[in-house]
Amino acid sequence: MTETVRSAPRATRSRTRGAKTPRPETAAATPPVPPADADTLVGYYRQMLLIRRFEERAARAYTEAKIGGYCHLNLGEEATVVGLMAALRPSDYLFTNYREHGYALAKGIGADRVMAELYGRSTGVSKGWGGSMHLFDAETRLLGGYGIVGGQVPLAAGAALAVSYKGGDEVVMCHMGDGTTAIGAFHESLNIAGLWDLPVVFVVINNGLGMGTTVENSAAEPELYRRGAAYRMESARVDGTDVVAVRDAARLAVERARSESKPYLLETTSPRLKGHSVVDPARYRSKEEKEALKAADPLARMALELEEAGILSHDDRDRLDAEVTAEVDAAAAFADESPAPDVSTLFDYTYATPVPGELRRLPADPVFGS
Repeated sequence: MTETVRSAPRATRSRTRGAKTPRPETAAATPPVPPADADTLVGYYRQMLLIRRFEERAARAYTEAKIGGYCHLNLGEEATVVGLMAALRPSDYLFTNYREHGYALAKGIGADRVMAELYGRSTGVSKGWGGSMHLFDAETRLLGGYGIVGGQVPLAAGAALAVSYKGGDEVVMCHMGDGTTAIGAFHESLNIAGLWDLPVVFVVINNGLGMGTTVENSAAEPELYRRGAAYRMESARVDGTDVVAVRDAARLAVERARSESKPYLLETTSPRLKGHSVVDPARYRSKEEKEALKAADPLARMALELEEAGILSHDDRDRLDAEVTAEVDAAAAFADESPAPDVSTLFDYTYATPVPGELRRLPADPVFGS
């Protein structure tokens, strides 16, 4: 189910100084979206299952010290991930935060390359130098996971400006957590996007918690999609545990950005099943809350719905699970067997083009001399 706030079209702006006349918000009809067929639904379920098994394997690898640094998982957010990616064309750009493994998989990057990156291996999507929080692949137009909260939001607005400047029909989608909506870069980016009519869809993945603090305790307006109204930006909130609802809401947002070059703010309510990262035991959650989250698991919910609709039998589910588990096992084996990046490549991507006098000294190298 989607709740939408739509703003009236912006009045023609005068280029002279002076106040703009405020316009009231009006409701607009939502165009019909074709339903998903059985094969499409099974495909969505398989993608969600792949993300679930991949993230479970990543959590295991972290405890085995095969993954270092930070590691944030999409467990419980699979319907949101798959629904959002289903709304994009291969030519569209994606910026996201550090909880991005599932998005990389759904964008079409192989599980082997993603797992190898988590392991810090040279065969990884970022050649082993990015790790869990910094997946990047220009070919699929995944332009990065970002470790700094909100660091991706101004960059996404900049990419949308580049698309607009070149006259392209690509759309930029930018994901963020609920906590990002409280920082200055969020508001600055939405303001610029609204002023310049940029083809960007900002997506707030509201899992209810900024690390361990609830949205209700950190946001004066906890219905985060309403913040788009401050910039006369169309916005909506959607149930992030329903893959088809997310896809349909995202399609409307993306097509508005593509056809009208108008920004959009979409909020998905998608609780995570585990802690903020793999090392967070989530003790701030009560036993009752954990049980409620388990009962609302989007993967189990979709499996049940498909079974009840006669689309996917229990045996079919077991077969898919075996296929996906084998794929993830193969990805883990590939990562295990892949070499670590050579130290000499550490500075290869500091700059996009060669820079005279670039410092490439390693910590143990002498300050002076050869």
